[in-house]
Amino acid sequence: METWFKMKKRSAIDSRFGVALALIVILIVSALGYVYLTGPKAAERSLIGVIHIEGPILYTQSASLISDAINEAALNSSIKAVVLVIDSPGGYAHLVEQVYLDVLELKNDKPVVASLATALSGGYYIAVAADYLLAPPSAMIGNVGVIGVGPSALIPSQYTMETGSRKITGYSQLLFPFNLSHALDGFVSAVEAGRDGRLTLTTVELKRAAIYMGSEALKVGLIDEIGSLQRAAARAAERANLTTYQVVDILYTGNASSQVSSQSSENAWNDINVKALNRLFPPPSVYYLYMPSDAYEQGENVHVGNEVDVGTSLGLTDQGRNAVIVDLSHGNLVSPWDLDILDAELAKRGLMLSFAATWGEVEASLDLASGLIVAAPTKPYTENESRRIEGFVNDGKTLLLFFDPASEYVDVPALLGPINSLANRFGLSFAKGYLYNEEEHYGLYRNIYVRQFANSTLTRDLGTIVLFTATHVRSLTNGIATTSSDTYSSTAEKTGEYNPIALVERGGKVAAFGDITFLMEPYCYVEDNYDLVTNIVNSFIDLKTTG
Repeated sequence: METWFKMKKRSAIDSRFGVALALIVILIVSALGYVYLTGPKAAERSLIGVIHIEGPILYTQSASLISDAINEAALNSSIKAVVLVIDSPGGYAHLVEQVYLDVLELKNDKPVVASLATALSGGYYIAVAADYLLAPPSAMIGNVGVIGVGPSALIPSQYTMETGSRKITGYSQLLFPFNLSHALDGFVSAVEAGRDGRLTLTTVELKRAAIYMGSEALKVGLIDEIGSLQRAAARAAERANLTTYQVVDILYTGNASSQVSSQSSENAWNDINVKALNRLFPPPSVYYLYMPSDAYEQGENVHVGNEVDVGTSLGLTDQGRNAVIVDLSHGNLVSPWDLDILDAELAKRGLMLSFAATWGEVEASLDLASGLIVAAPTKPYTENESRRIEGFVNDGKTLLLFFDPASEYVDVPALLGPINSLANRFGLSFAKGYLYNEEEHYGLYRNIYVRQFANSTLTRDLGTIVLFTATHVRSLTNGIATTSSDTYSSTAEKTGEYNPIALVERGGKVAAFGDITFLMEPYCYVEDNYDLVTNIVNSFIDLKTTG
């Protein structure tokens, strides 16, 4: 009777033998396949070559493997046509473009048909290089768009030195949206050229980056036929004028497998998010890539929050009417970094911003302060706190409310609750979602122009402002800044005239702004944004001189 140790030893030997046998079989099959493709009679055969493009394309090696397979297909005279089997969400922009251009070159010599399982963003970018596209009814197709992670501000060092203002950041923060627009225009042009005469979507509709199921994609011209891989091979054969043929997976140098893989085992789709991408490719970076909404995690070093040391009491009660209080006691995601231009303009006029870290500091300062700023809170205001601020406004003071729907300024679980817990006391309500305009925008669809203004001290002499990812404000009275009628709300999903700035007068003034970014450099220098900043500052001056 065998002992447990002997049984275990024999099991291990059997296991190693099994693995070795499997490897031998793979090598034999691969060798036979290679001989089949390159042997002396290979040129006499008619083959349909299949190239699998699976998973995200995030590494140079991944794109190179695909390019090697395309090159094999182009040079091998026995391969008469090629089928691309695409199951990919896209990837890093220049890698996707590399594969796309390689397919275009291949198409000049041989028919190329694409069989799509999931072809989203860059996956679809590659697909449109083919002559003919097929997909199952429930395949996911489209998502024509670009994701970009812009440059952060450079904080220079005296010891690590760079030779130019863009050496580290690469791009201008202000102009980066236009860089993305150029990439998007190239993507859209490739789709429209590849689907020439078959696409029923307008350019605007295409840029919405919608996902279409296979049956829907057929109706709008994103694909040519509902069909399987076998059907795709038959279509490829027809285009190559073949009556008899064999379908083979294309082998390429250095790989014994019959499938081109984009390292999907290392980068499962559900593991991809902005933070992970930032680790792979530090910003600035550009992707033709589909990611679900919960993958848009905020990357590192994107925003300077209120962890900046702003001091504690700072003698706030001694500043008198020269102080404008910034409340940081409600987990506010705003800091001196965001408000430095406002601070500078106040200082020119003999006023100063004072940052209050606790509610006690805020409350102790209200009787003497010129105004109060509440921006991007993440904790709601209590009944007593709201009543105290109401009294402040009723005494003729000014309250400024700032909210921004960008992820840098919101606590996702709480969203609008904290800001509206105070805004609602004055008949104001910040809306869900964000505003965007597909026809006219500043580089990016959610950087909107505003050109309609009511007569108000806050909007004095304004012609055009640009808001960068803004929401709108509902109020009892009309807003004082109104978008054009072709502006969308992302939650309402309809066009309309929306008010991203509203003003309520109740003893004093309450002004609500659906954007914070316009206050900051370099965004404050676009159009009349700086005039809006100075109008905000002058509202405190008016209060100081008349109060």
